[in-house]
Amino acid sequence: MIPPDDLAIETRGLNLWYGSFQALRNVNLRIRRGIITALIGPSGCGKTTLLRCFNRINERDPNVRTTGEVRILGHEIHGPHVALEELRRHVGMVFQRPNPLPLSVYENVVFGLRVHCSAGALTRDELDAAVESALTEVGLWRDLRDRLDRRATDLQLEQQQKLCIARLLPLKPELILMDEPCSALDVEGTHAIEELMFSLRERYTIVIVTHNMAQARRASDECVFMLLGELVEHRRTADLFLAPSDPRTAEYIEGRYG
Repeated sequence: MIPPDDLAIETRGLNLWYGSFQALRNVNLRIRRGIITALIGPSGCGKTTLLRCFNRINERDPNVRTTGEVRILGHEIHGPHVALEELRRHVGMVFQRPNPLPLSVYENVVFGLRVHCSAGALTRDELDAAVESALTEVGLWRDLRDRLDRRATDLQLEQQQKLCIARLLPLKPELILMDEPCSALDVEGTHAIEELMFSLRERYTIVIVTHNMAQARRASDECVFMLLGELVEHRRTADLFLAPSDPRTAEYIEGRYG
């Protein structure tokens, strides 16, 4: 049992439908703070849908309907007084393909601050400090400190993805969701993002969706296997891969399913 203070995410009886299609079925999940948790399973199993429940981004689709509970740091995120803008400030998201804004590196990093803070609330010195801190945290400061006015979309893909992570950090999120963040990167870029995840995990809770079994094994502390919208197994990553408790998990990680 995870002590309440160590719990980052909890779902209780979570169901989700896209129109008449049920994508999630009675998902009960408890994710610890300060670790990397991987969601794995074959295409269409519901892992990305589940990830997107944690910041309610699924609700952009008017055909989506959910039942059950999702608690982030002890708070039910579907409550009547929950502001989506504030939720997404605390639960940042990184997508499959890097999506920097067509602005300078500097303006990408401070974009969230400009959106969430009233005009004039932050001085130029405070913005500069936020940029340096965020870029340092993702390992880009040394390379980009003299090129902060460079257009972000001109960066290498690996740098773009790191910049997308840096863009979240000035808002001080508590959770970072990553939806296959290495799928557009080469081997070297994938390694760099995985190393960055390790460096961030003590300060942020990270949940990653990946189709890459080797990456899930390398880069996560705990692993959740999903199949047909159901949570099949959730264990320490080493235990899940070495001694899965459900035969369906064994079939999947051994390449006999999906």
